[in-house]
Amino acid sequence: MVTPTRKGYDVCRWLAYSGAPVSLEDLLFKPKNSLVMQSKHSELGATTVNGDGFGVGWYGQDDRPGLFRSIEPAWSDRNLREISAHARSRRVFAHVRASTGTALQQTNCHPFRHQSWLWMHNGMLAGFPTIKRDLAMAVDPSLYAEIEGSTDSELLFFLALTHGLVEDPPAAVARAVGFVEDVARRHGIEDAVQMTVATTDGETTWAFRYSTVRASRSLFHSTDMSVLRQQYPDNPSLHDLSDDARLVVSEPLGDLRGAWREVPESSYVAVHGASEDLQPFAPVAP
Repeated sequence: MVTPTRKGYDVCRWLAYSGAPVSLEDLLFKPKNSLVMQSKHSELGATTVNGDGFGVGWYGQDDRPGLFRSIEPAWSDRNLREISAHARSRRVFAHVRASTGTALQQTNCHPFRHQSWLWMHNGMLAGFPTIKRDLAMAVDPSLYAEIEGSTDSELLFFLALTHGLVEDPPAAVARAVGFVEDVARRHGIEDAVQMTVATTDGETTWAFRYSTVRASRSLFHSTDMSVLRQQYPDNPSLHDLSDDARLVVSEPLGDLRGAWREVPESSYVAVHGASEDLQPFAPVAP
């Protein structure tokens, strides 16, 4: 049996926001345990520092989201601070990266984009250098040319697209993960997948928590904002958010009691408007 190499995967932190338009600065910088704070001092991550680049994807007037990615640490990038103070959006994906093998380059920073879709990942595909070729050859030829980087995260995105992400995201991710596990198993690699993944078409966000060993990275989603306002009437940050505001995060942005619920192991949450649908998740073998 091959011992899984730990080369080439990311141990990262991310957030996905939806609701009324908010300033990127309010999401990325102002919370007590903001994503920028997590980039240099993560409390629940596999690594404390996530300083190998960052990325922000957000939706404006067009269906195709904007994307800003950099290999600079999020805490020291002046352009991120400048853009965040002026940009507002109804749906935001943001990610800070800790690479353990793949190159530090913009095309390896999350989120990844295809047409109106965004995707970001925390975790790994074990033994990725060994199985990378088999996975890449399974990507739909019409999509293959869009792969720009060298990470397992981006390749998993394009496998999900190949398996029908646009039509049925939960089913497509289940088939993509099942395919990865099958390929890894044929190479003698066990415990192939470790992931929290978020993807969106600009209207709905799907966030998955799964690992082959059933010991996944942390993932939380926010609770009803109107209830939180009643619980914390003197907290001004809550009054700036709409009732349908929702966050899915690698780790809570603050310590308000009752504000965060853990996404259970082997589950996914779908967020559309003010509704949240929590469902079990299991890979589908080819």
